[in-house]
Parts: sequence; C-alpha cells; structure tokens
Amino acid sequence: MNAETELKFRIAPRQLSSVLRNNGLNGHRRDQAGQTLVSTYFDTNKHKLRRHGLTLRVRKVEGRYVQTVKAGGTGGVTRGEWEREISGASPDLKKTRKTPLRQLATGKLPRKLKPVFQTNIHRKARAKRVRNSEIELAVDQGRISAGRRSRPVSELELELKSGRAADLFRLARKLERSTGAELDLRSKCERGFQLVAGNGGGAQHAEPIELKPELPPRDAFRVIAHSTLRQITANADPVRDMDVEGVHQMRVGLRRLRAAISLFSDILPRASTARIKAELKWLTGELAPAREIDVFLTESIEPITEKDVPRRGARALRVKFSGERQAAFRRARDAVASARYRRLLIDVIEWIEAGRSRVKDDRSIAAYAAQVLDRRIRKARKEGKHLNDLDPMQRHKLRIKIKKIRYAVDFFESLYSDTDQKELADLSDRLKQIQSALGSLNDFMAHRELATEAALTAPPAHRRAQAFASGVIVGHERETADGLMKDAATELHRLRKLRVVPNDRA
Repeated sequence: MNAETELKFRIAPRQLSSVLRNNGLNGHRRDQAGQTLVSTYFDTNKHKLRRHGLTLRVRKVEGRYVQTVKAGGTGGVTRGEWEREISGASPDLKKTRKTPLRQLATGKLPRKLKPVFQTNIHRKARAKRVRNSEIELAVDQGRISAGRRSRPVSELELELKSGRAADLFRLARKLERSTGAELDLRSKCERGFQLVAGNGGGAQHAEPIELKPELPPRDAFRVIAHSTLRQITANADPVRDMDVEGVHQMRVGLRRLRAAISLFSDILPRASTARIKAELKWLTGELAPAREIDVFLTESIEPITEKDVPRRGARALRVKFSGERQAAFRRARDAVASARYRRLLIDVIEWIEAGRSRVKDDRSIAAYAAQVLDRRIRKARKEGKHLNDLDPMQRHKLRIKIKKIRYAVDFFESLYSDTDQKELADLSDRLKQIQSALGSLNDFMAHRELATEAALTAPPAHRRAQAFASGVIVGHERETADGLMKDAATELHRLRKLRVVPNDRA
C-alpha cells in the first residue's frame, strides 16, 4: 500500500499551460512527462464499493493496464492506495486480496461489477523540490463521461512524494497566488458518481459521517471537519450562480464546521483555531444578507400581496427588497470569487490536517460523544425552563446551543447501534422543532428591523402605503410569535438526555 497525500485544485483552462512553465517550475524537458490516461471506474448497480468508501479503477497507461483500489476518501489529503498491473481492461479481484476490498470481494461481486463512468485525461507532470520535500505537480485536462453525460476536467494536483506536509501547503499557496487555483476536495471518482446521479452542478447537501468508535477525539474531529469543508467547497459554483439553495447549503456547511469547533473546543489549539474561526465568521457574514433578505421577501412580503393591503405599498416593498436581494447575492458571489476565500480553504484544510490535540486525551470518540451530548442537553434544558424570561439575544444564543446539539447528533449518529437509532431520531426531531421555532422568532426580530427601516426611508410617493404594508408584516409576525414561544417551551420541557450510549467497540 502507498499512502497518497495530495491536494487537488480547480483551475481555469487558460492557466493550465502556464503552470509548469511559470512560478519557477521550468526544468529540463526530461523532468516533464505528458501522457493520456484513460480510466474506467467500476462498481455495482447499488454502488456498494462507494458506500464502503472504496474506489476500484482500471487505467490504461501506454498499452498497460493498472488496477487501483483507493480507500479513505473522506476529504482528507491522505488516502490509502493499492496498485497492481493486470492483464486486461476488466478488474482482477484476485489481486485485491491485500486491500480493503478483500472483505467485499465475495463470489458474486465479480459478476455484479460493471463500468460506471470513464475519465479521459491528458496529464503533464514534473517533480518539484520545496525545501527538503519532493512534490509532484501535475496538470490534468480532459473529460469525465457517463453515458451521454460528460463534464470537463481542468485540474492542478500536488502530491507529496517525500518530506513534510507543510511544504505541500507552502507550494499550494504560491500557486493559488499566481494562478487563482481553488481547492477542490472532490476526487474525479466523486465527480463521476455525481455525474451518474445527474446532480453534479446543483446545491450539495451534507453527506453522512462515519466514525469508528475507537478513534481518538482529535481524529474524529478531523473526519467531521473534512466533511463540513466538503459541503462548503461543493457549493461554491451554486453560490457563484447566485442560487438560493446553494447559498443556504454553503451557510449550513459553515455552521456545521463552526459547531464542530465548539463541540471539540477543549482539545483544539487555541491560537490557530481563533484565526480560523475569524475567517469562517467573515465568510458567514458575507453570505448572511442574501439568505436573510430572500427569506424576508418570500415568507413575509410576497404573502401580503394576497391580503387586504394596498397594492402600491406591497409592490414598493417587493421592488425595494428584490433589488437588495440581488445586491446581497452579488456580495456572496464576489466573496466566493475572492482570493481571501481561496486562501481560507487552504488555511482550513492545513489546520485540520496539521493541528494536534491541545491536551492529552485517552478517551475514545464514543466516550467523548456521550459526555458532550449529556452535558449540552442538560445545560439547554436548564436554560429552556426560563424561556419566557429571556430577551431576544438570550433566545438567539439558546437557539445556537440547540443547533449545536442537533449537529452533534448528526456527527455522532454512526456511533450508535441500529436499535438505538429511533431514540436518536426522536431527539433530533425535537431539537429541530425547537430550533425552527426559535429561528422563526429570531427571523421576526430581523424582519421587524427591515420593515421599520423600509417604512422610515420610503420615498414620499409611497411612504404611507409602504408604512402600512410594513406594519401589516410586523403585526402578523408578532401574532405568530406567541404560538412559536409556546411550541418552543413545550419541546424544551420534553427535552431529555439520551438513555442510550454509543458503542465502544468497532
């Protein structure tokens, strides 16, 4: 087995030809190689290998066939890789006995395997010395094809052959500055499966997280953090397209990562974590107005057009906030297109990979998860008893605490047995109801400010009508708020700690 440590970047096609030539990467021609790689990826109809975190590929290289099994593709920079030369274009499972695939390679698997998609890539590569490390720099251009569907590939790949990961990130930053290369955590395999599913270009939701019970907390955090970062980067294109759901899903990814940092705060290094949190907060802030104004427009302004409200006032509000919505989405788009965003991605993944535990911790993630959930549920329930006495800011903070518990349940779900899943699902549903009620109350406070500002700054021709429409919105939401408070209080009263505990064995 080889341990493959690499970073992949998406790069504009016009930059590919200059990558090897510029940035001090010129060298003797014999150091460079150009070859066409045709790779076929195999799996079952139900994608059994993929569900187990495995990739099976047969690549044709200069008349030879090389079979590759990869494992550990959870967004980290290091994966297990097993390569063997085989006699033909079809997989030879006899040569997978010393790989993780051996457990799945039953008698029926060879008959069920079939080609799923293919990549046709022209690659140029050369070795680069960075301090005492050797790094292979490769540029890939070609296509991924699945039936009649296909997508272009334009990538820059850095693979650490020997030396320190810090040098890998050092070169990554240099290339980002000179070419605008953007970190992409999706492998060609993942992009191929997205193409097969027909959802390669839209908003991407959170993926399931698989944790091994015996993992140390720091390693479990690494798995979780990579998954959240994948959700963030996977939604970059939808945000650039000013897609509503894409902005929402990137915000969800950011919130999940920030929640994970909070849940594991006692083991993460303080100084570097504070810097990462500040940058994540910046990006969250750049996306927030787009989502907030969109919700106000669709859930508060548009409904009043059907009610007994002066049309001129409702129309004036809709025009005003439609314009602000577009400006907010452009702001989100520009943030994701910025050099600051590209640097943030490199900083975050290096922090995830290189960071060590601040304290020595002999607990397994199973024990750690049980303690985290128990402590946080207990505190939330205690605060929830005084919900009616909390001011809006205190309610907002309670909502965030509830949200973190809900994310924690999602993060740790795989640690619980099948028989415990119902209780876990019941807890998650209760948390979701509390979060939804408190979230709506928080939205109402924001909507009140927006409606008041709109009424006070309306042009004279629409002032009275717009003020009336704004008042209708505020009045309706104030009326709804009483019911939401009761719902939240009821569910908080029913909130209980889990009676089940995570499995402590693999």
